[in-house]
Amino acid sequence: MQRKAYVPGVAVLLAALLTACTGSDDSGSTDDPRPGEATTSATVAQPGRYDTLPVPCGSVDQGTLDTLLPGIRQLTDATQREQAYEGEATQTYDTDRKAGCRWKVESTDATHYLFVDFERVVSYDNAVSDDSKAQEVYGGKVEAADLPEPTPTVSEEESEATDEATDEPEETGGATADPSASPSTSASRSVSPSGSSTPSGSSPSATASGTPASLQPRTLGDLGDEAFLDDALGTSKQRTVTVVFRTSNVIVTVEYEEQPTTTTVVPDSAELQDRARNLAERLAEAFDD
Repeated sequence: MQRKAYVPGVAVLLAALLTACTGSDDSGSTDDPRPGEATTSATVAQPGRYDTLPVPCGSVDQGTLDTLLPGIRQLTDATQREQAYEGEATQTYDTDRKAGCRWKVESTDATHYLFVDFERVVSYDNAVSDDSKAQEVYGGKVEAADLPEPTPTVSEEESEATDEATDEPEETGGATADPSASPSTSASRSVSPSGSSTPSGSSPSATASGTPASLQPRTLGDLGDEAFLDDALGTSKQRTVTVVFRTSNVIVTVEYEEQPTTTTVVPDSAELQDRARNLAERLAEAFDD
């Protein structure tokens, strides 16, 4: 009896098994994610520079408080003076996200208020960095402040006047129009010594609000990553100067207010702005350390 040849069949079976194990498509990559798995190549936004906040009530030194709150030096009771220096912390549920401190000191001439607030912005969107989110929050504060448009400088006024002088005179019916019939904008405005322009007939050194143009609410280019200053005079002659600046993912707010004892006295805008800005600069330097 002849034996059947099974060897070729076994070889075919082994070849099929080997192909199934190794795979016939070499184009695939072993690094490809399995179905349903998220890829790791997506860019994750960088976290902010700061992950904690300083203690606001300890961020203003005694010498600065003596300047901002002159009534402290008039306090004869040692306990009251110590409490005045310490300030009062604002209520917060997470001091690493938001923290503030308030001071209030009365003197014979006025009552002074100081408020310092730190806010650390955190983005919960992996595609948005903490800095970008902080920029968005800061932008909202600028919009809420409703800063006035900056007034033209002397160079801008001169440039406008030069452009008008080089324009071709308008002809009407073959005759040249009389320049005196339509005075230029520059002719109806006067330039103050500080370089700002004001409408003719008004004080050259002050705007309609009575505050010099150089002291009007404005953006600041030399404080933190971006900053602005607001100055408001209340109906009771109290003046509040607010300085807000952003450094990376932290937004700092300084509010400084003076309420005179009598309504016949108007707090000096330049003095209060100078004090508030000096404090803001000190705080910005502390964050850079």
